[in-house]
Amino acid sequence: MIKRPFNWTAAYFAAVAMTATASAQTAPQTAATQRDAGGGGQAQIDQGKTTYAEKCSHCHGPGMMNAGTITPDLRKFPDDKERFFTTVKNGKNGRMPPWGDVLHDDEIASLWAYISSQRKP
Repeated sequence: MIKRPFNWTAAYFAAVAMTATASAQTAPQTAATQRDAGGGGQAQIDQGKTTYAEKCSHCHGPGMMNAGTITPDLRKFPDDKERFFTTVKNGKNGRMPPWGDVLHDDEIASLWAYISSQRKP
């Protein structure tokens, strides 16, 4: 019997295709669920948490507070979505870089949902 080293490749791409198809089929339901939940559904919060971990936590800290730096405690960010979007897109005071070319509006909205869910008085 001849061993075929590329069999795993076909299986991998088949699994990826099945996952992509399943995601595409559930995406409209997820969007509808988020709209029904006022735009801050659990799926959106989870996406925001992932984006935060990947893009924001290195400066703002894993718990939204990074002691010893100039970054603010994001748990105390004002309930001002427009200000949040503007700050993320354009940066702030030359210290926070602009993310408008990196993050799409839906990713920023997910970040807002996550940060809002963690807000402390």
